[in-house]
Amino acid sequence: MRAVGYLFFIVYFISCSPAPSSMSSASSEELITAPIGLLTELLRWPEKAVITDVAPEFSWRLGKEGQNQQAFQILVANNQELLAQENANMWDSGKVEGNANLDIEYAGTPLQANTSYYWKVRVWTTDGELSHYSQWQQFNMGETSHEMRSELWPGESQWVELTDKQWVSEDRQTAMFEDISPVSMSEIKPNIYLAEFEKAAFSTLKVTITASEVAELTVFLGERLSDDGLINKHPGHSFIGYEKLNLSIKKGTHEYQVQIPANHSKSPHHQKLAPFYPEVLPFRFAEIILPTTGVVIDSVTQYALYYPFDDNASSFTSSSDALNRVWDLSKYTLKATPFLGVYADGNRERMPYEADAYIQQLGHYNVDREYSVARYTAKFLLHHASWPTEWHMHMLMIAWQDYMYSGNSDFLVEYYTDLKVKTLHELAREDGLISSKTDKLTQDLLNRLHYDGQKFRDIVDWPKGTEAGKKQARNAGPTPEGERDGYVFTDYNTVVNAYHVNVLNIMSDIAEVVGNASDQAWFKHQASIVNTSMLEHMFDKDKGRFVDGIGTEHASLHANMFPLAFGLVPEEHVSSVTEFVKSRGMAASVYGAQHLLDGLYRVGEADYALSLMTSDSKRSWLNMLKVGSTMTTEAWDEHFKPNLTWNHAWGSAPANVIPRRLMGIEPVESGFKEFRIVPQPASLSEVRLTTPTIQGPIYTELNVSQEQEQVKWALQIDVPANTKAQLWVPATFNQFNVNGELYTSRMQSVLMGEKRKLIPLVSGKYRIEVY
Repeated sequence: MRAVGYLFFIVYFISCSPAPSSMSSASSEELITAPIGLLTELLRWPEKAVITDVAPEFSWRLGKEGQNQQAFQILVANNQELLAQENANMWDSGKVEGNANLDIEYAGTPLQANTSYYWKVRVWTTDGELSHYSQWQQFNMGETSHEMRSELWPGESQWVELTDKQWVSEDRQTAMFEDISPVSMSEIKPNIYLAEFEKAAFSTLKVTITASEVAELTVFLGERLSDDGLINKHPGHSFIGYEKLNLSIKKGTHEYQVQIPANHSKSPHHQKLAPFYPEVLPFRFAEIILPTTGVVIDSVTQYALYYPFDDNASSFTSSSDALNRVWDLSKYTLKATPFLGVYADGNRERMPYEADAYIQQLGHYNVDREYSVARYTAKFLLHHASWPTEWHMHMLMIAWQDYMYSGNSDFLVEYYTDLKVKTLHELAREDGLISSKTDKLTQDLLNRLHYDGQKFRDIVDWPKGTEAGKKQARNAGPTPEGERDGYVFTDYNTVVNAYHVNVLNIMSDIAEVVGNASDQAWFKHQASIVNTSMLEHMFDKDKGRFVDGIGTEHASLHANMFPLAFGLVPEEHVSSVTEFVKSRGMAASVYGAQHLLDGLYRVGEADYALSLMTSDSKRSWLNMLKVGSTMTTEAWDEHFKPNLTWNHAWGSAPANVIPRRLMGIEPVESGFKEFRIVPQPASLSEVRLTTPTIQGPIYTELNVSQEQEQVKWALQIDVPANTKAQLWVPATFNQFNVNGELYTSRMQSVLMGEKRKLIPLVSGKYRIEVY
């Protein structure tokens, strides 16, 4: 990313919470709560960024449950004093009828490059009430001309010097450093001090030292300890954070910042830190060796680099302490790992991958109200593809979730043609099945896939295994099965084609959004053809399970869990496929675990799914904590992948599985205008969850009790303003009490493998009992 040094000739306001603007002509007593949660181009703090879209889009949420919007008015000015006087010298939208509160496109006087603007909004509700104007929000226009951006790949974000030494990113937020004090500091051995921080973070170290004379110190930084209580100085093949550094000390009292060598990964799409940042390393412990006399450590600080994150946006507790710990591990991973402003694969390669990004995207949406880093990562990956066949198809999955969670269709519209190519439908033979090993994979197709590597191939899962009698590679598992459950690769691969059906269906939905009816019908029909062909050529009807591909009788966990997760298993075979999947255990990587859990919850196997998330076996999230990591690891353990990192967000599946599957909270309409709640608590007696959405937080609380032989659910649900919800409860319940009144459910459906009854909810707070 190039650094672009243009300064704004404006007054720049750093504050994220500007003072409220003046009110409308109505008296304040007559006005309702102002809109909150303003976004410009999906940015929460656009004053700490610059925008390259000539017509940025504005979003907000209503301030209180129970409110529903009837109309809105946006004011935009080039001066905050003018805006305070309601002098919208750039754009006054006037009163616009409708409940739209997301992605309202600027339609005023053309905005000028390298200039700051201010906006605010008020709403009328369906009750005829008028709100206060919101607090104003500043946004900064950057360079928008095509000529100035001709050397960049589409969507590339540059660094911009907004004011003197105030550098920010284009179209995304900028990571910031945070001082963190140690939880303990002790002298482990004579003159050897160890500072322990609560968690590992991508950081450098700051120390304040008083010295009677010039001295040289040795500093070790690391993510784990040895048995002697000091930092483990033998990382082996792993990329668990570790570094030995020297520090020159002056006479007197001074603060020092340790200089970490630059990360020189040779990965093809390696992401570099901004040039104005000091290099960082993931570490939790700092070991400092002092000379025998004359040097005193006054303070030690972990100087941690975090992408902006709201710790209070989400929360989860349950009756399972193990599950609570797994949630905390996963949530923190999603806070700590996007420090580069893009979803990357940990500290080794610092490179984005599509499958990694998909899991990180889902998790990030469910722990914070943040959409810009996912959007930027999607644009990067579309133009900088990685090698696995299935990873290309993940782009459809990423694009669809971007639309459903943000409510913004810009990515679908802009990259519609690219997304069609990413379905890989051009590889199909007559019956629709695709293969990466035929002459249909031409150089022209590779170019249109934006792939410039040499070994485009299927992956299924990672890492691979080690052949019997061969020496284990540092990036491979110790057994022939690897993390693929012994998957047998054939030209026509079951996992690849399961993905293919899934993305053909998604592409049909995308075509509907952009208004292409012919594509919508074609992709839906093609998905049906491929699914039928899979059942004909890849399904063992006698044993009731999928085999790994055409030409083998071997059946793996992966060949069955992906069809289960994508809803490709006919109803009459769901039971046999599910039983086979359960018989294999966690014979998949931390990446595969995402789809295994998705598949299990999809067919109502909540008890078994919960047992996997709370397991303490070597293949578990609790094992990550047991070995000492504070972020999810790249593999379950060094045993399964010797060169793993301890900071890899593709292992963070529980952060999205708990809200999306255990509590069943997912958007039904894009932008959470309507969403569903389909709880599957399994053996949990208590669940409390706050889930962020672009419309505001959804709070759900579920308490399960049993009186004699009757099970009772007591729920508390907060439905955000301007939205509505579908609560689906098991059809075994017959009595419903909603806010003290009896309710009769008149609609049933099969969801998550179980017959369920519907309780529709409009915006508001609810106490519900079902029994």
